[in-house]
Amino acid sequence: MNIEELRDYCLSKKGSSEHFPFDEVTLVFKVGGKMFALTNLDGEPRVNLKCDPERAIELREKYSSITPGYHMNKTYWNTIMMDGLVSDKLIFELIDHSYLQVFNSLPKIKREQIANG
Repeated sequence: MNIEELRDYCLSKKGSSEHFPFDEVTLVFKVGGKMFALTNLDGEPRVNLKCDPERAIELREKYSSITPGYHMNKTYWNTIMMDGLVSDKLIFELIDHSYLQVFNSLPKIKREQIANG
């Protein structure tokens, strides 16, 4: 998976938007004003995704390319190196999971606005 495929997939999620809140090389994807993914545009390609804490630990134990979230709350965020050791299919699934983790935590009215928008 490359950055463009990652970007296109993240932006295909209902209500998602992209931002550069930190610097010009850290691309952040949000839903309802909350981050669900962030990636670097320089260096080794990787993506940070929110994850259920138990699943986060399981993924880290199974895949050497999945580590606790870099500069993130390590209980809820994983960093996935896009080095080919984690399949694109799993990365897409983890993007979906992250999006839903964030979307489902939004206030009901905001979820309804996004769903109906």
